[in-house]
Amino acid sequence: MSVETAIRAFVRVHQDEEARFLAEIVKVPSDNPPGDCDRSAETVARLLEGLGFVVERHEVPDALVKASGMVSATNLIFRRKFGRGGPTIALNAHGDVVPPGTGWTRDPYGAEIVDGWMYGRGVAVSKSDIATYAFATLALEKCGKGLNGTVELHVTYDEEAGGEIGPRLILEQGLSKPDLAIGAGFSYAVVSAHNGCLHLEVDVLGRSAHAARPFTGVDALEAANGILSALYGWRGGLAARTSAIPGIGSPQMTVGLISGGINTNVVPDRIKFRLDRRMVPEENPAEAEAELRAVIAGAAKGRPEAKVAVNRILLAEPLTPMPAGAKLAETLCRHASRVMGEKVAASGVPLYTDARHYAKAGVPIVLYGAGPRTIEEANAHRADERLPVADLYRATEVIALTLAELMGA
Repeated sequence: MSVETAIRAFVRVHQDEEARFLAEIVKVPSDNPPGDCDRSAETVARLLEGLGFVVERHEVPDALVKASGMVSATNLIFRRKFGRGGPTIALNAHGDVVPPGTGWTRDPYGAEIVDGWMYGRGVAVSKSDIATYAFATLALEKCGKGLNGTVELHVTYDEEAGGEIGPRLILEQGLSKPDLAIGAGFSYAVVSAHNGCLHLEVDVLGRSAHAARPFTGVDALEAANGILSALYGWRGGLAARTSAIPGIGSPQMTVGLISGGINTNVVPDRIKFRLDRRMVPEENPAEAEAELRAVIAGAAKGRPEAKVAVNRILLAEPLTPMPAGAKLAETLCRHASRVMGEKVAASGVPLYTDARHYAKAGVPIVLYGAGPRTIEEANAHRADERLPVADLYRATEVIALTLAELMGA
């Protein structure tokens, strides 16, 4: 029996087991924020051990966890060696998820399967790929012959907080030194590039006064309004900066949070707002930040009596296609096209992911995993997040076939 036939047979026989594995992970909340993820990590570790893997638990020091705005985090690693020598290939999926929010018609922690779709927070992004990668490795173990290399699974819990204490820490501490990496996906596409992201907090400080005599104070909201108007006016020009990479589109800017004020009858003394600036791979993050700060500073001059401070909250650099990852992308595309029965090509996405940490460490990485045709179909980060269960099995087959080829089969 060929390796390809053996892998396909293994995945088919273990479909129900893989679906149950994913369901058990989805049923344990790991919302970030608040980022109290140790219960989920222990559940995943026990499930992996139940499959026969030896799981390393790397608890993140409390000070680092709190500095990331989280409550608890433990990084999980298992390693499976095949033959002698060969490449070390890391598979990274994150177990933390965004909070469910409102509007669900199914239990966000129910992992209910309806008409072939499993519903639940994290079922597509990216708890599904913990299952995808684990069962793909099992398929190699049961079916692979003549393989030479090592497969590692990195399950981390801070993707929604920036990945600083997950993938970045694993690589900086030398816990893993992979030659190649595959990161969690969210659709059919093989992703070789993604946007960067800059979060800034703008703090506008005025002076409170009675609403009967507002001219005796400094209205922080009025000053903030001038800055916001300038930002929204500037935002229109971003549409002209389209990326040359398919799937990326243009840079974006969104003001997502705003707070301040004391009471209805008091001139607001302080307004804070946070903005999200998505950077396409062609942009320089330092230049993008400097431009944004200049827009804010220019607008602030209109109300010089108000003090304005700008603080960086997050800087996630874009992922650009790496020449050394071209073979990895081509191999994934070829197997995905055959398994899916349609052409699957490499492209970019306007998101940002933990892949950037591997790329920064010099590890060629592309994204691929379980998911429907588009992020929108998956309801990623929205109510009723869902995944076609059949796509879980297909992605497992694609990953197993790709790993087998990379390790010499």
